[in-house]
Order: sequence, then structure tokens, then C-alpha cells
Amino acid sequence: MTRDALDLTVRDGLPEALQVLLAEFPRQGWERHPHFAGLVQFWLDRHAMFRKLTAVMLEDAEAAMDARLDPQAHLPRLSRFGGMLVSQLHGHHQIEDTHYFPVLTRIEQPLERGFAILDKDHHALDGLLARFTDAANGVLQGGAEVGPFREELLSFQRFLDRHIEDEEDLIVPVILKHGPDGLH
Repeated sequence: MTRDALDLTVRDGLPEALQVLLAEFPRQGWERHPHFAGLVQFWLDRHAMFRKLTAVMLEDAEAAMDARLDPQAHLPRLSRFGGMLVSQLHGHHQIEDTHYFPVLTRIEQPLERGFAILDKDHHALDGLLARFTDAANGVLQGGAEVGPFREELLSFQRFLDRHIEDEEDLIVPVILKHGPDGLH
């Protein structure tokens, strides 16, 4: 059985057909666009937070493995940052799935397949988040070593980064084109 080439765990970006607006609104110009402030900036800030949380947990795991971070300092940080990542990511995806993706699909029909891919990613990320949570809980409860957790976090981080980048490439150009008021 072969995996779908657009599956989150195998793809290396969105198909060209879904990047038409990205060509019109390239990343380098986003911050200068009149529709950047507000919703787009907020969305990108949320994504930056998810990236930062995974990076901090990875740095902490590596420091704990190298005995540069005491377990008494590592465990509360893992609990705090891991819990924040899981809860904030679930909430973020729920809002996208129930509100933004349907609205964005309606106003930019040719990109419907892209929003379906992102929705499918969210389901895949739910499973990856469950694995991440199990690995983190293993460390927090003292039954697992930090090394395997680090490997799980690296895997999760790779797929989350792929999803976030593709989501930005698809969604930000739509919002820049239509403006935040076009999302009602």
C-alpha cells in the first residue's frame, strides 16, 4: 500500500496548483501588505509560538540528556510547555476547521483541495500529538528516558513545521487578497 503523496508525513510542500496565490503574494512582501496587520500577523504569531515551544522543549531535552539541565528543572518546564503546546494547538486547529477553512474555501474555491489537505493534516496531527503526549508523560512520570522523548519530539516538530509552512503558504495569500473583512 502506498501513501498519498500529499499525506503530511511524506509531502515536501503543496502542489504548484495550490500555490498560485503565493506566487502573487510572496512571503517577502507579506509584512508590507496593507492587510498584514491584525489577523495575518496574529496567525503567524501563533505559528511562531508553536515553533518556539517545540524548540524550547527540544533544547531542554538535549540539555537534560547531557546533564546540563537538572531533572527537577526539566520536568516542570516539560509539563508547562508540553501542556501549552497541546492545548493551544488543539484550540487553534478547532477554530481553523470549524470557521476559517469553510470560509476560506467559500471565498477561494479553486483552493478547496488545499483546505481539505490542511484539514486532513489536523487529523494526522491529533495522532502525532497523542504520541507526543504519551512520550512526554513517560518522562514526567519517571518511566521513560529523555532520549526517546527527544526522538518523538523531533518527529512531531518536523511534521508540525511542514503543516504550518503549507498552511501559511495557502492561507496568508488568501487573507491578503481578500482582506480580513472578506472572511465573514
